[in-house]
Amino acid sequence: MALHIGSLAPDFTQESTEGKISFHQWIGDKWAVLFSHPKDFTPVCTTELGMVSKLKAEFDKRNCKVVAVSVDDVNSHHGWIKDIEETQSTKMNFPILGDADRKVAKLYDMIHPEANDTLTVRSVFVIDPNKKIRAIITYPASTGRNFQEILRAIDSLQLTDKYQVATPVDWKSGDDVIIVPSIKDPNELKQKFPKGFKELRPYLRLTPQPNK
Repeated sequence: MALHIGSLAPDFTQESTEGKISFHQWIGDKWAVLFSHPKDFTPVCTTELGMVSKLKAEFDKRNCKVVAVSVDDVNSHHGWIKDIEETQSTKMNFPILGDADRKVAKLYDMIHPEANDTLTVRSVFVIDPNKKIRAIITYPASTGRNFQEILRAIDSLQLTDKYQVATPVDWKSGDDVIIVPSIKDPNELKQKFPKGFKELRPYLRLTPQPNK
């Protein structure tokens, strides 16, 4: 069954470069990003894992754990990590799941036969503390991901979970946000958005970011 935004993230137990991981237990009460790699010792993935290591503190700020998965075994991953650290000038600081049996790749539908029947595409799953999938981003194997965009999406999800707002095009933390159209009562608007708002249309009302 295909996974969608709002689906329960499938649970699994798998070996990783940091020991055995039972996924739901490992997430605990945090957010999580699970992202896949076509295979070990590939050039684009090497740059991606290096970048996520450098951005680990940014994920930590957002109460978000990160875990990669590649369809090779953990021994292979350990060899690859040496290359990642040397070429990307960083220290790996999050786990890579071993997935030689393709268990995780199949659970999360990461193998697209039309592209390649053995290699995973570049899938990203953002998962909330309730273990629900909140965002799915899929890139072709040849295109490196933009992890600043993934951080931006997490910022938006966490903000819109707390306040009745949505984030507009190209929004980044600190920019104005959109009041959801369902709020119409003037008193409720004043109570929830004391900074006021600018009405461009009845359905398009901008207000300063509530938590800034």
